[in-house]
Amino acid sequence: MSIENNKQIMNRFVEFINTASETLSKELISEDARFYVPGQPEPLRGPAGYLNIINMMRSGFPDIRWELEEMVAENEKIAACFTMRGTHRGTFFGVPATSRTIEVKAINFYRFSDGKIVEEYGQPDLLSLLQQIGAIPLLN
Repeated sequence: MSIENNKQIMNRFVEFINTASETLSKELISEDARFYVPGQPEPLRGPAGYLNIINMMRSGFPDIRWELEEMVAENEKIAACFTMRGTHRGTFFGVPATSRTIEVKAINFYRFSDGKIVEEYGQPDLLSLLQQIGAIPLLN
């Protein structure tokens, strides 16, 4: 697949993460895909694994939205910068709902094969997120 095709897939992926569409998950994510998530000792796998990531985020932030700010593509890889926005309305990382809004950056790295995502290393700014919901004091 070309770099341009991978960019198109990435734009559809943003639609997927904002809708949690099971149909899109199967269209865009390989059954063998691995997703490396901070705090998880083993990667999550396949479309169901990514839906688990989205559901974990939505359990704390039901209105969460991801906006793709920038992507850089080379061969079968894309580096993407996202901004996540939402309202803390459910327990997240053991922190009860605060109704605070968040705006958090994430830098993720993707690998594609045969027109599907086969790997992601996700790096959200969890320190900032936890500070914004009051779980960790702001650093001075």
